[in-house]
Amino acid sequence: MSSLRAREFAAIALAVLVAVAVTVVVAAVLVRRSVRDEALTALGRQAALFAAQQRPSARGASAGGTGSALGVFLDTEQERLTIISLAQASLLLPPAVAAAVRAGRPAQGSLLVGGQRYLYAARRSGPRAIVLLRSASLAAADLRPFTLAFAIAAAAGAGIAAVAAFLLAGAVARPIRRVAAASRRLAAGERHEPLPVAGPAEIAALSSAFNQMEEELARAREAERLFLLSVSHELKTPLSTIRGHGEALLDRVVDPPRAATVIVEEAKRLDRLVRDLLDLARLQQHAFAVTPRPVDLAEAAAEAVARHGAEARRAGVALVAEATRPAAALADPDRLLQVLSNLVENALRATPAGGTVTVTAGPGRLVVADTGPGLAPDELERAFERFFLYERHRANRAVGTGLGLAIVKELAEAMGGAVAVESALGDGTRFVVTLPAAPAPG
Repeated sequence: MSSLRAREFAAIALAVLVAVAVTVVVAAVLVRRSVRDEALTALGRQAALFAAQQRPSARGASAGGTGSALGVFLDTEQERLTIISLAQASLLLPPAVAAAVRAGRPAQGSLLVGGQRYLYAARRSGPRAIVLLRSASLAAADLRPFTLAFAIAAAAGAGIAAVAAFLLAGAVARPIRRVAAASRRLAAGERHEPLPVAGPAEIAALSSAFNQMEEELARAREAERLFLLSVSHELKTPLSTIRGHGEALLDRVVDPPRAATVIVEEAKRLDRLVRDLLDLARLQQHAFAVTPRPVDLAEAAAEAVARHGAEARRAGVALVAEATRPAAALADPDRLLQVLSNLVENALRATPAGGTVTVTAGPGRLVVADTGPGLAPDELERAFERFFLYERHRANRAVGTGLGLAIVKELAEAMGGAVAVESALGDGTRFVVTLPAAPAPG
């Protein structure tokens, strides 16, 4: 019984059987009590009728002083009618019942006579007592038709409940099996139509969640495919260049210093690409150590400008730092400098000679702005995707590894902040990094 359908069927069937059994037992007890009460009521009416018929004789006996005959007046398999004196009634009936009869109150119940259980009804009639007995087994016999009816009804109810439980268990298990089969196909790399979002709320939610997971997985696989293609392309280009210049050196058809310069530059490019890939892998696996603490963003901006000053001078671009104090925030100093370095390098590559790159620091906020060509509206939403801007602009402007902005986004979010881009074609680009506020001193 390992399947959900079997377990659900067993649970529902057991619950129904218990409910039916309890219902039958309670109904049998109530019906038995009702049959007994009806039998006692009928005996009481008969005893009252006999007592009423005996009253004139009782008056006559009293006037004559001889008393009416006593003894058994009716004796059948079902009932026995006995007329006895009040003294004899005290011996036959329980004391409390005999006292009630002597007081003229009707009495009825059950008693043992000769080891057999009887239902009785007793009434006083002058100096005598009318006692009507009926075997309790006859009352039990009256219960048998009801018992048989209960058994048939219980069996029918249990059968109907079993069929309903089987169908219900199937209705619940069927969509779950459908999701399981779809999961196996998905794991095998197969594609299929979206699961129908129907049925109970929980089943519909399960199907909807699976469809959403499949869509996200498809997008992730496509992004991974594009990422691998881009990385392969970026690795292939410098490797081809290094190999070509190495073969030219072996053939002695190129100047060694010139070839060595190209090989070193391409090796540096490969080194940057590998380091960027490792950074992204660590960030996505939460293995990248980030330790936020209060920092001065103005100092970080000044350090980034000093670090890239020589590069800016070679490119003919003015690189300046501006700050609004206080410019405190919570950040990891090393990762913050990495974020600024990537943004400044990106801005220097995008800015033509004679332009300006400005790094502005404020409370919990850093802005790196350039006077480059800017970005198109459709590029803003995807600016932080790996290799997206690289593929768009590598033919008409200097580009890096294609991973710098993706690393900036991952690092900013790892420090509890965010990064956004603002740009317009021909109006430069602004990258805005927001960070958590530093706690107040003291």
